[in-house]
Amino acid sequence: MPKIYDRDYFDKWYRHPDHTVASASELRRKIAMVVAQAEYYLGRPVRSVLDVGCGEGVWRAPLMKLRPGLLYQGIDASEYAVARYGRSRNIGLARFGQLEYLRFDQRFDIIVCTDVLHYLKPAEIRAGLSGISDMLEGVAFLEVFTSKDGVDGDMDGFHARAPSWYLKAFNEVGLMPCGSHCYLGPRLERRVAALERAQSPV
Repeated sequence: MPKIYDRDYFDKWYRHPDHTVASASELRRKIAMVVAQAEYYLGRPVRSVLDVGCGEGVWRAPLMKLRPGLLYQGIDASEYAVARYGRSRNIGLARFGQLEYLRFDQRFDIIVCTDVLHYLKPAEIRAGLSGISDMLEGVAFLEVFTSKDGVDGDMDGFHARAPSWYLKAFNEVGLMPCGSHCYLGPRLERRVAALERAQSPV
């Protein structure tokens, strides 16, 4: 049976003390790091974020606290999350692969996709990545775990791919690694130094 991302799922993996793997303070530090990376390369404050597979939109409040007035757009495939938080947290209903065609009125300074890709099939990953590359003005935070990582949390449907598989898929759409799960979009290529570029697969 396909996984159902309902209230019970989010209660278990994001709130229950026996299962949740990240604290609120860890999330705040992660968000501050991503914002700092993006602003360093953009040379200005972050104005917009697209959060792909955002669930209940837990990135929204810390982002808004860091950068009041920031435009936050979330998308998720969970009908529960969109029905409950869609209006209050600006979350729309969409799957990752739909980013191949889905577009908004602007490009985004940051595109977030955390804890999503390792549950998807290759065709959907490649389709969605093409949209991320096209819509990205600054930095994509693509938090994904591989066959080389010790993984905690939800293992149902987890695909343990090699790190090289993801690096190749990211490189094919022009996403360049700059550390800590962050990838520069094609529009920032001129800002990448030679040693940073050396991390990309040949």
